[in-house]
Amino acid sequence: MTELRISDAVCAAFGGVRIAAIVASGFAGHGPWPEVEAGLAALERAAAGGETLPAAEDDPHIAAWHAAYRAFGTNPKRERPSVAALRRRLARSGRLPRISAAVDCYNLVSATHGVPAGAFDLDAVEGDIAVGFAAGDEDFTPLGEPDVTEHPRPGEVIYTDAKSVLTRHWNHRDADRTKVTEDSARIVFLLETTDAPNFGPAVAAAAADLAARLETRSQAVTTHWLTPATPAASL
Repeated sequence: MTELRISDAVCAAFGGVRIAAIVASGFAGHGPWPEVEAGLAALERAAAGGETLPAAEDDPHIAAWHAAYRAFGTNPKRERPSVAALRRRLARSGRLPRISAAVDCYNLVSATHGVPAGAFDLDAVEGDIAVGFAAGDEDFTPLGEPDVTEHPRPGEVIYTDAKSVLTRHWNHRDADRTKVTEDSARIVFLLETTDAPNFGPAVAAAAADLAARLETRSQAVTTHWLTPATPAASL
């Protein structure tokens, strides 16, 4: 069983951190997902009609993520929080990506609720997963670039397993090795805030939405909550 843990240092630096880790087992990743496609299309129609979702400058939760990024030395206008990048893409192009059933589902939930979302294929993870500050010598292979190796900046918040970095800049970009594909059957989805007093309800709503959707295509769905008081969970 894989343990997910927030390091003591990250808990100390970001006392309002709250992460929902939703594990879908026996997920059916092949084939269309009409309900998710309808949701994505509705967001695109709204954008085409000028009903855009709040941009980074106007959304208080995204602004809180920008402040967190700056706190660990990342420029959020260059390496954007995942939800900011997703909403920016929708506003600029009027389109949201179509990747796979699982990825499309968490993108829909992320864009709708304004909460960063990501996922790892648990069968590709090696050992336990940690959220911590980078030393700077860890290896990272970016999603879609399997022949590239990067190293995070020292002090950057990263997800790691026993082998390498899984996500850089907290939730900016995922690794290629643990990416979710149509064949992924055991997946952990992550929804996050660094300011639970203000945005914990938004994360809870997003987590409930995502879990309910996953239950229609999974054999089992379990939600774990990580905070400074309960910084670890067995997935």
